[in-house]
Amino acid sequence: MNVPQPLAGLPHQKSAPQPLAGLRVVEFTHMVMGPTCGMVLADLGAEVVKVEPVDGDRTRHLIGAGAGFFPLFNRNKKSIGIDLKTADGAAAARRLALSADVVAENFKPGALARVGLDYASLAKDNERLIYVSHKGFLPGPYEHRTALDEVVQMMGGLAYMTGRPGDPLRAGSSVNDIMGGMFGAIGALGALIQRGISGRGMEVQSALFENNVFLVGQHMLQYAITGQAAPPMPERISAWGIYDVFTVRDGEQIFLAAVSDPQWKVFCEVLGFADLFAEPAYRSNNDRVRARPALIPLLRERLAGRGAAELAAIFERAGLPYAPIRRPEELLDDPHLLATGDLADIVLPDGDRAGQAVKTTLLPLAMDGARLGVRADPPRFGADTDELLAGVGYTPDEIAALRARHVVA
Repeated sequence: MNVPQPLAGLPHQKSAPQPLAGLRVVEFTHMVMGPTCGMVLADLGAEVVKVEPVDGDRTRHLIGAGAGFFPLFNRNKKSIGIDLKTADGAAAARRLALSADVVAENFKPGALARVGLDYASLAKDNERLIYVSHKGFLPGPYEHRTALDEVVQMMGGLAYMTGRPGDPLRAGSSVNDIMGGMFGAIGALGALIQRGISGRGMEVQSALFENNVFLVGQHMLQYAITGQAAPPMPERISAWGIYDVFTVRDGEQIFLAAVSDPQWKVFCEVLGFADLFAEPAYRSNNDRVRARPALIPLLRERLAGRGAAELAAIFERAGLPYAPIRRPEELLDDPHLLATGDLADIVLPDGDRAGQAVKTTLLPLAMDGARLGVRADPPRFGADTDELLAGVGYTPDEIAALRARHVVA
């Protein structure tokens, strides 16, 4: 196979446009959903202030599947630690929030209202404020429930669609948390445009459950249109005749597809399957879909002795869709990602590897031909407390007094 070469003239990450430069975002967030919203706005150039509990965001020290949460979703941000449960801490947080263009949060409903940091309270003193709330559910009968990505995947049909019949399975990434944060950022961008017209801000709401329902909307419409319930993906009736993972020589696996009649012709030519191309039962894509119970086992048998690398090279030359079955850690050495600048260095702020550089993924977009890169590493806890409090009017002595009483860190 051809190895992708570095793109000629690919701009350095730090030369990318910063369309939100000059915008201040203050986020009261934790875990994944809220921080994702802040990360998107930060990557686009906004100054994003992460307000952490006075003992630090607990995702800084998660292990296992949570080990990557903080460093991935909190790059390009500043950090301040504030105890919102104290009157002085809530007052400091309010000053920060009122200095912002956008406030983002993902606390439980009503939690920030108790300390005067809800939209209604802040908008009284800053009518231009845009306030992005990330919740488990939009206002309604479920809004009081505690939601997790897994909760909404189970109740929202996604786990059913992903797993085998009788074995619901959550998707292998925090899809609703991440997309919910992205939709929060999209709402914030829309509200910023509207503010430029009207001069007034607004509240934006994004929610895990509604995000999940959006993801399975295609299956809901399938039922509405056809009257046929969508079976789980492993048992689905594929729209394409050839669209499968094949186990080949030495137990390796590869995904191969032919999703059109011209592709089927090329598929048969490059693999030496002239007899299959001549078979009337396989003539059109819909014919092949109907014949899948016989066709796919036949192809599995014929391909079993081929090597995955051999098939990949054949499909690469022929322009047919294929994919090796990769693990996430293998992507750190992916030649395309390395060539296109999708992987950037960050320095870890916490844990046993604090101070060490690792690779992280960037937003999957380019602007003006450049990737939106890492301007600032994930912040050390409280690294910007003094600067931020001074910026909203606190004197050095006042900051020292707040720190001595553990109101800020």
